[in-house]
Amino acid sequence: MPIRYQSALLLIALVQSMTPAPADPAAVDLRQRALHNKTAYIPPQCYTKTRDDDGGVHNPCYVCHTRSRRPNYVNDDDLQLAYSLPAPATTNPWTNLFTDRSAAVAEISDTEIRTYIRQSNYFDAAGRITPALRLAMPPTGWDFDNDHRWQGFVPDAQFNFDDDGFDRATDSEPTGWRAFAYHPFPGTFWPTNGSTGDVLIRLPEVFRRKPDGRPDLAVYRTNLAIVEAMIREEDVSIPPVDEASMGSVDLDKDGRIGTAEVVRYDWAPLEGRRMWYVGEALQAQRDGKVHLAAGLYPEGTEFLHTVRYIDTDAAGDNQLAARIKEVRYARKDRWLNYGRLEAKAAKETREKSAFPDRPRFVHGNRETGVSNDLGWTYAGMIEDADGDLRPQSYEELVSCVGCHGGIGATTDASFAFPRKIKPGTRHDGWYHWSRHGLRGLPERLRADGEPEYAYYLSANGAGDEFRANSEVRGHLFDAQGALDPTMRDRLQTDVSLLLQASPERAMQLNKAYRVIVREQRFTAGRDATTMPLQTVYREVDDRDLTGVTAPLPGR
Repeated sequence: MPIRYQSALLLIALVQSMTPAPADPAAVDLRQRALHNKTAYIPPQCYTKTRDDDGGVHNPCYVCHTRSRRPNYVNDDDLQLAYSLPAPATTNPWTNLFTDRSAAVAEISDTEIRTYIRQSNYFDAAGRITPALRLAMPPTGWDFDNDHRWQGFVPDAQFNFDDDGFDRATDSEPTGWRAFAYHPFPGTFWPTNGSTGDVLIRLPEVFRRKPDGRPDLAVYRTNLAIVEAMIREEDVSIPPVDEASMGSVDLDKDGRIGTAEVVRYDWAPLEGRRMWYVGEALQAQRDGKVHLAAGLYPEGTEFLHTVRYIDTDAAGDNQLAARIKEVRYARKDRWLNYGRLEAKAAKETREKSAFPDRPRFVHGNRETGVSNDLGWTYAGMIEDADGDLRPQSYEELVSCVGCHGGIGATTDASFAFPRKIKPGTRHDGWYHWSRHGLRGLPERLRADGEPEYAYYLSANGAGDEFRANSEVRGHLFDAQGALDPTMRDRLQTDVSLLLQASPERAMQLNKAYRVIVREQRFTAGRDATTMPLQTVYREVDDRDLTGVTAPLPGR
């Protein structure tokens, strides 16, 4: 099914009959579908040396590779103990990690990079979405099926948020996107390790309408809370709603239809305890057109994730830069129940055992996106050499599916939404990072009650998967390499002490990534490094052990 956005349909219809623009001869060849890196789905972090120069063993692996929680049946905590790579992956293909960019970085002045990151490549001077305009008349090198029409992902978020996190179009109508704040996943997703970012969620229109078909934000807000309850598998507080107007659904499970202030999680269908969406989605659920189950999103769910450069304000706090490195998009196109998900995981386990050196095959293409084989399609855009956003190539997209659906840490292939800031805090967690930053955000607690980031720092002995972030090491660790108790205590009430890069480090990371953009060798890695990393293997024997003797729980 083609992935489309409503706000772009009129624009595409107006220009689809025009002659497509000629291909840019200097651009990356997006027509290439053969993989140079046969295992592009294995991220560069998996080549980190877990042993330090003194023989100490550290475990950055547990956050991704862990005992999963149904309906994720991957259960890959054994990968904490051994590298277990297929033969084509034993030579590290992420060669950008070993490139010396110091001279090129030094040629970029602070003024130049600051000016660059503060220029938007998403909006033009008139406020129009630049990549949508380009996709309306795609160059021949972008158009996969040569029909002169772009049938894939077209960005339409306006990044114009109200006080409840709802994105508004220029006419103030909701676009359907809603921003939420979250605890960034340990390591790569921290600004101190290279980028700022945000995540938006959107449910299909049927979730945004009353039973009579009229759009209604209260209905939409309630359905989003229901999805949150199903993903968290716990109660979610909501603003008071009239249950009768929602379709007479007993949201708070008090046995009557009245005013509800909580979505009560009570889902055990084999015992006759069910939960229901509200509004028009209620009838769609009864008709079997949309589904509901713990740990799963309804079909049609979309996520939008922008990866950006690191800007800093006058106080030195990190903030989202205007310039976007990547626009990442995911859409759930198919519903798979628990049985089918478990069967797919079992099949993959059997195939890995029978054919340990066979690379994974990923269906899809640059236009309509790639599939994780679990119901989700992934698409995206990335900077070209000039800094404009272009579609990602097939190989660039393949790198998405290894983490989104191939590890034990995810919930229905998702990272951010399960980590959303809980209701009862600022705006119940429904706000964009441009409204409020990371300062003052408290630690997230693991299932065992331990502060998540402090646990990660202690287990890893560093602040990133590559174990190469010297700023975090110098700021939060003592001379013996242990987490400073004072800093551990301060993190409990303000994680920005860890997550934010200093203005000087942010500047260096921005410059390093700008050099990578000019090179356009994203298939060799996208991590903003200046000097060759000494903490990463160039070659790994598939039998190599990490030195970790017992897996750590990841949650």
